Amino acid sequence: MAVEIRPSINSNQTATPAIAVRNLSVRLGDRLALSNVSIEVASGAFVGLIGPNGSGKSTLLRAIMGVVPVSEGRIEVGGAGVEDARDRFAYLPQRQRVDLEMPVKAWDVVMMGRIRRTGLLRPLRRQDRDAVDRALAMVGLSDRQNSAIGQMSFGQQQRVFFARALAQEGDIVLLDEPMNGVDPQTQELFVDLLRRFHAEGKTIVMATHDLTQAAAMCDNLCVLNQRLIAYGPVSDVLVEDVLREAYGMHLHFQPGAAAPGHLLGDVHHHDDGLEHP
Repeated sequence: MAVEIRPSINSNQTATPAIAVRNLSVRLGDRLALSNVSIEVASGAFVGLIGPNGSGKSTLLRAIMGVVPVSEGRIEVGGAGVEDARDRFAYLPQRQRVDLEMPVKAWDVVMMGRIRRTGLLRPLRRQDRDAVDRALAMVGLSDRQNSAIGQMSFGQQQRVFFARALAQEGDIVLLDEPMNGVDPQTQELFVDLLRRFHAEGKTIVMATHDLTQAAAMCDNLCVLNQRLIAYGPVSDVLVEDVLREAYGMHLHFQPGAAAPGHLLGDVHHHDDGLEHP
């Protein structure tokens, strides 16, 4: 049974939530990835998705995007169905390996974020080119726009993929482990950008294995382990009973103490493909 915690209220919250997940269940093949999950994300909120690897964090993000089928329940975005709200999303998927021989330039990768608006065969418009240039500037890669993505460092590649998400120009930002494995400079850049977007009123949902980072950045935390364990303000969620139920280990976390969050990351985060169809 999920711990009953009321999500915190912020000044940007409206009567209609930005995202409403109603009794959601998702099956990936013969495996139940999510079971009867219900949460509401207020407009302008910053929500962190946490839980052990394979807990359904990526699946929930992909369900909100409408790219995995829903077995039961419903997802609404601003009161509308997901199929009518896809232009509202800026989505950064979990980091994928890049072929070092890939000849595609960074600028072209970012332009892929505009396909939803331009279509595959329509000529590029000035506004699309401007959106790509802005996105590359935001991640500090204007001078590398003509570099082959396969020849960039890991951190630079992740900046390019973040820029691709930014080029989508959505007001709801969905991120799946955006800072996993990146260098400190890139991580600091991403944190600054996300805090800026939060201050501007964008709605942000971020899956992360780093509890310390989640505690420092998010308004509310959603704890998953196939089902909803807890959802609410950071100080109410990061408590021993919730963490033990989610992670199956005895751990007392105090926001601001770095070690426990990173300990969980080290123990539970590994790429075993459990959250991908």
